[in-house]
Amino acid sequence: MARRSSTDGSRTRLPDARRRMIEGAIDSLRVHGASATSVDRVLASTGAPRGSVYHHFPGGRTQLINDAVTTAGDIMSSYIERLTRDSDPVEALEKFADMWRTTLRDSQFRAGCPIFAVAVETNDDAPEFARAAAAVFERWHAALVDVLIRHEVPADRARRLAILTVASFEGAIALCRVQQSIDPLDDAVAELRALYTATH
Repeated sequence: MARRSSTDGSRTRLPDARRRMIEGAIDSLRVHGASATSVDRVLASTGAPRGSVYHHFPGGRTQLINDAVTTAGDIMSSYIERLTRDSDPVEALEKFADMWRTTLRDSQFRAGCPIFAVAVETNDDAPEFARAAAAVFERWHAALVDVLIRHEVPADRARRLAILTVASFEGAIALCRVQQSIDPLDDAVAELRALYTATH
C-alpha cells in the first residue's frame, strides 16, 4: 500500500500519523504476518511518532493490527465488489488475478494477503483478529455469490464456487510466495476459469 508524505500543520499531523501506522501495519502483515507485526516494527518503517501510538490506538498493538485488518479488508472488499458489479464472473476472475500477479512480482514475492496472514495464525490473545478476518472473507464470498447468481449459476453452486475461489486464490498466493513463481496462481486461475465457463 503506497504511503503519502506527511502534511504540515498541527490539525493534520496526528491523523496522518494514524494513517501511516495503519498502512505500515498492513504492509507488515502482508510480509511478516501477525505475530511479527509489532508497534516497534511499524514505527520503524513509517517514522510515525512513538507518542502518538496510544493516542490513536489506546488498545495498543491489538487495536493497531485489528484496525489494519479492517482497513485492508475494506479496501480489498470494495475492489472485489466493484469488479463483480462491473464485470462478468470470468472477467472479474481475470482482473483480480492480474492485480495479484502485479503485486507478487512488484514485491519480489514478499507481499501476500494481510487478511490471510491473520487468519492462519492462532492469536488466542486477540480473538478479534479472527472475527475481523472472517467478516472480510464473508464480504468477498457474498460478492462472488452475487455475480455468479446474476449470471444464472444456481445459488447452491454459486455458494460453493465462491468458497472454492477464495480458497484457491489464498492458497495459490501462498504457494507463489514460497515457490517464487506465478505458476501456482496461473494454474489455479486456469481451473477456476474452466469451472466458471462450464456454468454458463
